[in-house]
Amino acid sequence: MSWKKYFQQANTSVQGGGVGASPISGSNNSTTRPGPAKTNYSSYLPDVYTGAPNRIDRYQQYDTMDLDSEVNAALDILAEFCTQKNPINDTNFEFKFYKNATNSEVQILGQYLKTWCKLNDFENRMFRLIRNTFKYGDSFFLRDPETKKLFYVDPANVVRIIVNESEGKIPQQYIVKDVNFNFKNLVATAPIQAVQGPGGSQPINTTTKTGASPASQGSPYTTKEEETAVSDKHMVHLSLSEGLDANYPFGSSLLEPIFKVYKQKELLEDAILIYRVQRAPERRVFYVDVGNMPSHLAMQFVERVKTEIHQRRIPSKSGGSTNVIDSSYNPLSINEDYFFPQTAEGRGSKVETLPGGTNLGEIDDLRYFTNKLVRGLRIPSSYLPTGAEDATANVNDGRVGTAFIQELRFNNYCERLQKLIVTQFDQEFKRYLLEKGVNIDTTMFDIRFMPPQNFAAYRQSELDNQRISSFSQVQQIPFISNRFALKRFLGLSAEDMAENERLWREENDEELDKGGGDSSGEMRGAGISGAGISADIGGAEDMAEVEGAEDGGMGQEPTTATGDDMAGGAGAAEPAPV
Repeated sequence: MSWKKYFQQANTSVQGGGVGASPISGSNNSTTRPGPAKTNYSSYLPDVYTGAPNRIDRYQQYDTMDLDSEVNAALDILAEFCTQKNPINDTNFEFKFYKNATNSEVQILGQYLKTWCKLNDFENRMFRLIRNTFKYGDSFFLRDPETKKLFYVDPANVVRIIVNESEGKIPQQYIVKDVNFNFKNLVATAPIQAVQGPGGSQPINTTTKTGASPASQGSPYTTKEEETAVSDKHMVHLSLSEGLDANYPFGSSLLEPIFKVYKQKELLEDAILIYRVQRAPERRVFYVDVGNMPSHLAMQFVERVKTEIHQRRIPSKSGGSTNVIDSSYNPLSINEDYFFPQTAEGRGSKVETLPGGTNLGEIDDLRYFTNKLVRGLRIPSSYLPTGAEDATANVNDGRVGTAFIQELRFNNYCERLQKLIVTQFDQEFKRYLLEKGVNIDTTMFDIRFMPPQNFAAYRQSELDNQRISSFSQVQQIPFISNRFALKRFLGLSAEDMAENERLWREENDEELDKGGGDSSGEMRGAGISGAGISADIGGAEDMAEVEGAEDGGMGQEPTTATGDDMAGGAGAAEPAPV
């Protein structure tokens, strides 16, 4: 078969009674077993993923949800917090070094990072790119192999992704339709237009996975005229999926969990609007006195009175010498009065006013669903006020109470979202460095987004002030170890203390070298002198000889400072014979 030229079968055979290449290969009674691509889909061909059955319709629904003021503001807040500017290099990224980098390496990396961000116009596009990723769950880019620019691809134009199951579900091809490059705005496809039919928008593709033969009609491996198969080497895919859900390789939108709440809120808003339009105005009840008229005459009389009340008598200008009066509709203006005759007994027609809808200012139910929608997007109430009491609240610094807890959780949530996206940007920047011929080890650093704007710095500042105050007091106590105080009252770990000691030695290296006398004393105390290793060895031999003399050996007699013998001076007498 022709497909065997391009796709390699996974080797799952068990040779010599050992274990095969695949952890699920073979069984106790057999020596060979096909790989997962064959056993799951009856084909060695890769699998085709199109996402959820209504993925394209969901994109259109997300666009409709984006028109809601609360959802729009929430997505803006998430994108703003996740795309903070770095004041040092004026980009959205910062470096995280795992090894010590020289100043020249740091400067070179900073220059290439600015060039790469300017090449892709991230200064203007980053906010919208991250916002679209949050809204749709995916963002796709076509990489120009020559200029290395990233052209945005609308997620709705990515029809399907071909994934090789035998090699660990690695994407191999992206089928993109309606490719039409806009080199000025760095866009590869035009936004898809919603196709509305009698029953609403019609689904474009309802197939989730298939392993059909390429020779069959309507095969997912064949492309239409408006579709283009792009290799994964030229595609960049930002996804909010960790690969643990059923939407892989597509991501899940942040708006998906609040879809139900949004529909409930939308229906409630329509119901409130209809009620206020239909039931809010006051209505009038006319009681028309018909006396003892028969029923058919009574109804005619009531209709005549109704017609007279609903018509306004206006003199005509074209009446000539005769009095002609035109009748026009009278909408029962509240400024007009009504006159009805009454008998002496008080009988006659009357008009009463029915009250309109009550509790028109009570919107607690609508506020409940609005707060529920905002909480579903993890937005703190201080960032997106939803009520009158929230709008009048004073701005606080986030140090106390529930406001700080909400913002701390929101900060952690934004950091998790950043980690899902920044990996692809890190790989693209390192690829850019390698293609530009930069000779720097790419494993020594990573780029990451700037930390989200939050009030966590206030918390760290408060903790540092309190710990420093406690440490300063405890340090004056003589019987408490400094290392114990650093660990207990400053909160330093063993790694922090070791790093602090290393950096302190580097900073005070020159002062330690200047203090030669003290350092020599410390070295002599440890058994090492400053005269060199030969002097140390000679001193060690002299000490050995002295020790031998003390033990009764033939050691040399010690001399005095003047060079005389210890037994006596120049005029010392000879020892008397025994």
